[in-house]
Amino acid sequence: MSSDPEFSAKERDAIRREFMLRFSAARSIHDGFLLRRWSTGERRGQPKIPATIQAMLDRGLVSLDDLDKPWPTAKFTTAGFAALKRMAADRRAFSQKDHVQLLNEVAAMAGSGNDS
Repeated sequence: MSSDPEFSAKERDAIRREFMLRFSAARSIHDGFLLRRWSTGERRGQPKIPATIQAMLDRGLVSLDDLDKPWPTAKFTTAGFAALKRMAADRRAFSQKDHVQLLNEVAAMAGSGNDS
């Protein structure tokens, strides 16, 4: 058994939804997940982190970035990109039609040997 972390079923679903083709464009995997901010309460202004993203954050698959910008992000770490490459290696993981940009970016990373 490998010690490399893998994505859970909910995390795989979140990745599919975040990086799928919408209106003829898709987010780059290098841009990460867009997060919202708390608008009221004691956490006002802090990033609102969904449970699925928090689980990936806890395991070191993503890290928070752009915290000073209006839309903070959770970007893949080196371990996250490695897990994403393993996920993309399974032909059933992504639709060739809806995730063409993601698959091309993963293929380019695999070809260059660069994880960032």
